[in-house]
Amino acid sequence: MKNFQVIFLPSGKRGQVPEGKTVLEASRELGVGIESLCGGKKSCGKCKVRWIEGGLSPFTEGEDKFIAELEKAGGYRLACAARILGNVQIFVPEESRTQEQVIRKEASQISVDLKPAVIQRLVELSPPSLHDPLGDFDRLQKALSEKYHLSKLRMDYPALLRLSQALRQGDWKVTVTTWMDREIIDIKPGRTEGPYGIAIDVGTTTVAGYLCHLESGQLLATESMMNPQVVYGEDVMSRITYAVTHPDGLEKIHRSVIDGLNHLIRTVAGRSALSLEDILELTLVGNTAMHHLLLKIDPQYLGTSPFTPAMHRSMDLKARDLGLEVHPSANVHVLPVEAGFVGADNVAVLIAEEPYRHDEMVLIIDIGTNGELVAGNRERLLSTSCATGPALEGAHIKFGMRAAPGAIERVSLDPQTLEVNFKTVGEKDWQLKARNASAIGICGSGIVDAVAELFRNGIIQPSGRFSEDVPSPRFRTSDEGREFVIAWKDQTSIGKDITITQQDIRSVQLAKGALYTGAKLMIKKLGIEKLDQVILAGAFGTYINKEAAMILGMFPDCDLRNVRAVGNAAGDGARIALLNKDKRVEADEIAKRVEYVELTIEKDFQKEFIDALSLPHARDPFPHLEGILRE
Repeated sequence: MKNFQVIFLPSGKRGQVPEGKTVLEASRELGVGIESLCGGKKSCGKCKVRWIEGGLSPFTEGEDKFIAELEKAGGYRLACAARILGNVQIFVPEESRTQEQVIRKEASQISVDLKPAVIQRLVELSPPSLHDPLGDFDRLQKALSEKYHLSKLRMDYPALLRLSQALRQGDWKVTVTTWMDREIIDIKPGRTEGPYGIAIDVGTTTVAGYLCHLESGQLLATESMMNPQVVYGEDVMSRITYAVTHPDGLEKIHRSVIDGLNHLIRTVAGRSALSLEDILELTLVGNTAMHHLLLKIDPQYLGTSPFTPAMHRSMDLKARDLGLEVHPSANVHVLPVEAGFVGADNVAVLIAEEPYRHDEMVLIIDIGTNGELVAGNRERLLSTSCATGPALEGAHIKFGMRAAPGAIERVSLDPQTLEVNFKTVGEKDWQLKARNASAIGICGSGIVDAVAELFRNGIIQPSGRFSEDVPSPRFRTSDEGREFVIAWKDQTSIGKDITITQQDIRSVQLAKGALYTGAKLMIKKLGIEKLDQVILAGAFGTYINKEAAMILGMFPDCDLRNVRAVGNAAGDGARIALLNKDKRVEADEIAKRVEYVELTIEKDFQKEFIDALSLPHARDPFPHLEGILRE
């Protein structure tokens, strides 16, 4: 097989790539960031590049959907479709370059009774002699039994290898670290500080880690990063497909997230002046697909009906078996999953918010790449899952993108002039008139704001269609249909107007309709008329405007004073499980108690979904929007 030189501009990165590879595959090999929200399935159109010169395969029929005739004449191609047939130069336009996403998974203040699984104890032993030649491990076990009433302890192999030297270096005074009072996992001479652990939330798009002192519960450091798996697809089904259809797909995806976790671990440990071996316990949460890919469990059965996971219960694994760069005897506790598309992250949200302890009827929505919902109270809890992420995180939106610098994240319209005021990620000021060219696209919270503002001001109808007569130069008809200009090209850094199109609105309707339908069907099963409280979890749920979300009908009517955002509740739940072993037992019990609702087999699903496409809804009343929306 021939190799050809591929040069990417403007970065100048270059290298030899085998003939027949796609430009997208070449970009991954050479470390060039090209957006690919669909993972190379030719369905999102975000990976547009411009051919400069050299050998590429002919234009394909599927590219016509995303590349207009004028762009085609200018050499534009989809990186996932164009294959390398010779030495080639490729230009990656700014809107197609992977931007460093702003990760919003800050730690919350949590209250938890401290009952860590990992405990350190100082032990003093009598040294052996010819009259008392008892073996080192038996001698240690005897001392632990006499002082701490711990018996029948086993010792992990790496700890056994350190035992004899540690006892003698410490002059027979050692710090012994045990896990669950069942196993000795570390032994060090003298008195040592610690122990330390990390709670990690492995999200589809982002990963967040929280380093804690297990004895005091103190949060020492936090770190967030993009999930390295995004290069294999923005959503879980894209990654499952990649893992199943490529011979080394599962290994690549698994290795990428393990490498990412090791980078995160090194960062938080270094920030706290700890060695990697000081970390003796980890808790991990994530949706069911992330759970399987992290553990290198074949995910193919998650991708086909009935979407069965390999296992539901929690697991305790050795860090060394996963390749995590911490103490080799460190325990990794993976929280249980509920169903094929409701995972350990949702269980973590439950133990953080504890709706099962309250009488109020609560709806919890964790809006991420996949929307997970829980409804109920102490009497009964239901959960479900729906695909909301692609539109609300930028896919299927003409100028959609992640929450990276330059993304429009807030939008408001003047009701008299219909002039647009917007704010971009990374900028403090709103931009009403052209000043600093900065906008390059629009992210999820901006999309929600924009569509809600268009509806509030009568520019779009409840059906989602644009009104016939809108007295604004921003409203126009292009080759792709009607659209509304959010930012003029002199307010952007991409040389184009950023617009909301009719198709964008339709994509938002499909996403919000799925969320509302999930909530509505659970409410009907619970036999209730209204919700007492709505909790928005996750980074996206924290940053969207709750009023705009209810205007769209993303969730049923509720007093806006009782709609609250709780930040990264999955991360909070992971920390709680790290610091209190009893909460792990509780998590297993709750995961079994929650009744999973498979929306697609509900008899009213189609009817409810069609009604939920209207803004805010075709039939359901929204009394708490009185005064906010015009009649």
